Amino acid sequence: MLAETTTTLALMPKWFNPEYLLTQFGAYVIVGLCLVIFIESSIFPVLPGDSLLFTAGLFVAQGSIHTPLWLVCLVVSVAALLGNAVGYFLGYKVGPALFKRPDSKFFKQEYVDKTHAFLEKHGPKAVVLARFVPFVRTFITWIAGVGRMDPKKYFTYTIIGGIAWAGGITALGHVLGNISFIKNNIEAIFILIVLVSVVPLVIEYARNRRQKKLAPEQDAEVTQQIPAAEVTQQIPRTER
Repeated sequence: MLAETTTTLALMPKWFNPEYLLTQFGAYVIVGLCLVIFIESSIFPVLPGDSLLFTAGLFVAQGSIHTPLWLVCLVVSVAALLGNAVGYFLGYKVGPALFKRPDSKFFKQEYVDKTHAFLEKHGPKAVVLARFVPFVRTFITWIAGVGRMDPKKYFTYTIIGGIAWAGGITALGHVLGNISFIKNNIEAIFILIVLVSVVPLVIEYARNRRQKKLAPEQDAEVTQQIPAAEVTQQIPRTER
């Protein structure tokens, strides 16, 4: 396999290094890869999902992993989808127990209602984009279950997001795997992947904030126009 990078990711344990992790799996590298993707997609967000997929594709390109690329993309996509399914049903089942106490300090029914409303409005977009954002891709599965997002809608878009994320990043690693600049700056590439994955979420957040700021101004304009309209309607009546 590729030689381990000379430095580990800053402030991260050694097992967070995707090259080290894949190497440790040995002959069971595909099984280990799918297990990590499944766990990160369902219950435990602190795992190197993006960089692990990218490195797996890179290893396939280098011949360090002998499994065909199409098969690797298929199994990691399935692992990601199964993880999302488990996360959704855990949230669906555990949610009522957490929110049934109206005086609970941290879990209130209003949170469920707000989450449900948010997912109904932004659900498809949120589910797909969340796949490319570390931590968020884990919690969105629980939130969707707790918020009782429509299962058909959720699973339709989680399939799209899961294939685009797991299969797409693995294929990207394979395509870029033989480029010397990528191989020599692999850790910087991992960081770049994380930063790029957050961009869509930042754009959506900024757009929502702008809409919220414009809403009061628009309402004020409407309220100012209403009295003027009423006056113009009353003038003919007084002249009569």
